[in-house]
Amino acid sequence: MADTSTQSAEPIIRIRGLTKIFGQFTALQSIDLDIFPSEVVCIIGPSGSGKSTLLRCVSFLEEHTEGEITIEGRPLGFVQTPSGRVRDSERGIDETRRNLGMVFQHFNLWPHMTALGNITLGLRLTKKMSRAEADKLGREALARVGLADKADRHPGQLSGGQQQRVAIARALAMGPHVMLFDEPTSALDPQLVGEVLDTMSTLAREGMTMMIVTHEMGFAAQAADRVVFMDNGRIIEQGPPQELFVNPKSARLQEFLNTWKQRNLLFSNTEPA
Repeated sequence: MADTSTQSAEPIIRIRGLTKIFGQFTALQSIDLDIFPSEVVCIIGPSGSGKSTLLRCVSFLEEHTEGEITIEGRPLGFVQTPSGRVRDSERGIDETRRNLGMVFQHFNLWPHMTALGNITLGLRLTKKMSRAEADKLGREALARVGLADKADRHPGQLSGGQQQRVAIARALAMGPHVMLFDEPTSALDPQLVGEVLDTMSTLAREGMTMMIVTHEMGFAAQAADRVVFMDNGRIIEQGPPQELFVNPKSARLQEFLNTWKQRNLLFSNTEPA
């Protein structure tokens, strides 16, 4: 997790004036956000608030309509020319986001390939590694998420939590500087959520920079350096979890947290100090 000196560093991700419009619907409105090295930022908010759209814009799975995203100082997706903003080349886009790792709600594993095969495919195709080099990195990534003994298992032989941990290992094997998580536990049975959150907590302790869209409030309270609350495509409030969860300043965040508490979902394990 980030220390107090992090804020003096240059942001690894810088977002300014980010707007995303789908037809007549504005999903994101003038978002400004910095993510600093080794910082864990959890993004919370009601369904439809723009959380996942924000993450998809940061990974350029969605093209932003206005504004700018820079990754490690390099503009993502668009370049400025004398005639205005134009879309970057595919090579340029891939180069800018090469140090981003993405984990989705669904695992997206190839069912006919082993856990190790799912991890090494990208290493061999994208980084042109030999099978031996890719296998070595793949096994190291599986060990990192506690699945060293599952390398030869196919997805159908693994639990949902194990499949998601393989997906995390697949992203880690590529050597990302930032990990993006989009509701990584939402497709899991409740009893399997903990093992994925434990893996993510370990990454946080190791200093991995992470942006996490989550509905797991207890995890956000414990693991995040900063929590960002979104509603209607805007950032309403952000700050350390102990401030946002204990003393929310906006009426909308108070309402959101009260709803979670009433449903006995908020702070189900440990309440923030």
